[in-house]
Amino acid sequence: MKFHYWVLNYMEHRKQYDTKIILRRREEREIPKGKAGVVFCKDCGAVYYKKSWHHNLRDYKNFSKDLPVSFVLCPACEMIKNNQFEGRIIIENIPAKNSEDLRHLIEGFCHRAYLRDPLDRLIKIKKPKVGVLEIITTENQLAAKLAKKIKEVFKKITEKISYSASPSDVVYIQMKFK
Repeated sequence: MKFHYWVLNYMEHRKQYDTKIILRRREEREIPKGKAGVVFCKDCGAVYYKKSWHHNLRDYKNFSKDLPVSFVLCPACEMIKNNQFEGRIIIENIPAKNSEDLRHLIEGFCHRAYLRDPLDRLIKIKKPKVGVLEIITTENQLAAKLAKKIKEVFKKITEKISYSASPSDVVYIQMKFK
């Protein structure tokens, strides 16, 4: 009888927010509500359905004739258009013999990441000076994983990782060959 009384007492005094998931402002922006229908990217052809971006419609099973279709820019294409990024890696003191191998490693790693997720993209590789590469990506996690892979392959390298202030997700990584 005591247990029953406690449950009833708890249910009477329970607050309204007990049943809701409260997201911070940043999380609300990053995790939007799913769009109805199918959304195509105007630039790259990526497709948004089932609350995520995909390369194609091969796995989409709920096709109907009255399904709404719209065309917008995917988040990655929008970032590229607005000159925004979430990951930047600067590699210094690159030996001439490792320069081409490093470039192939970066391009291959980012291409495999793109095949897994159409929003993981290599925006550009710049060569501002001799022996220096600047790599810009659309995702901060992609930049961090790429830096880890570079450090794993080329053993004699140091890295320094810094993150931007709280509302932003940008990661800055500086690497230097010894």
